[in-house]
Amino acid sequence: MTMIYKSEAGERELRDHYRQVLDAWPLPAEHVRVPTREGETFVLVSGPQDAPPLVLLHGSGANTSMWRGDVATWSQHFRTYAVDLVGEPGLSAPSRPALDSDAVSLWLDDVLEGLGITDAAFVGTSLGGWTALDYAVRRPERVTRLALMCPGGVGRQKVGWIFKALLTRPFRRGGLRESAMAVAGLDAEKDRQALDAVVLTFTHFNPRREKLPVFSDDALRGLTMPVLVIVGGNDAMFDSHQTARRVRECVSRSTVKLLPEVGHAVFGQAEPIAEFLRA
Repeated sequence: MTMIYKSEAGERELRDHYRQVLDAWPLPAEHVRVPTREGETFVLVSGPQDAPPLVLLHGSGANTSMWRGDVATWSQHFRTYAVDLVGEPGLSAPSRPALDSDAVSLWLDDVLEGLGITDAAFVGTSLGGWTALDYAVRRPERVTRLALMCPGGVGRQKVGWIFKALLTRPFRRGGLRESAMAVAGLDAEKDRQALDAVVLTFTHFNPRREKLPVFSDDALRGLTMPVLVIVGGNDAMFDSHQTARRVRECVSRSTVKLLPEVGHAVFGQAEPIAEFLRA
């Protein structure tokens, strides 16, 4: 049993489900495996070979499958590289580099080098948003544009009750589904596919539990590339209003979009993000 899964059988079930999603990917894609200092990293590559690169970084407890509703839009104008973060329930290594160090950026250095990418635009959500932001702070010359959805590391992280809910409610019938709806802000009917995926994942997967390091005002002020931040006003994971305020105050070339009735899971933003990336 690997440390990130609750059982070997659970790991197999999640990987089989993920491969089914990849088999039904909405457009032609290459499956690339990049060796890195943290172990092998899986990347799903789509779009024209001569188009500018766009790196996609998913959130915690997720994998590249979360982009299947957006990737066709972005791949019209970009060569998209959807990266499975290490230590998450995808096809990358189970390694979990320390967040309070440069280990994550060094891993991402290896990924970009393995893909032959010098610089790129980045889209990230939640933990992936934190990862993209951390990379932009440490490697600003390699990030041309930054689009973040409900990113960690900016607004206050509200984690205490969430892990308690995820760990205790599954013992009640429907408890894990209720927790997933509350944490991600998913609707039982409208977001059924996403909700089913979250429930399946957290039945078998052990998420990271540490708080994400918070970026200082000076670190945010050092960002000179255009930055788009989209947050949900009802985000149960992060203080989205504080995120919006800090980005507006500290990032000179920022655009902030606060969706008042949206939770942590942000959907339907492929076109606005594409417009920002192509500006």
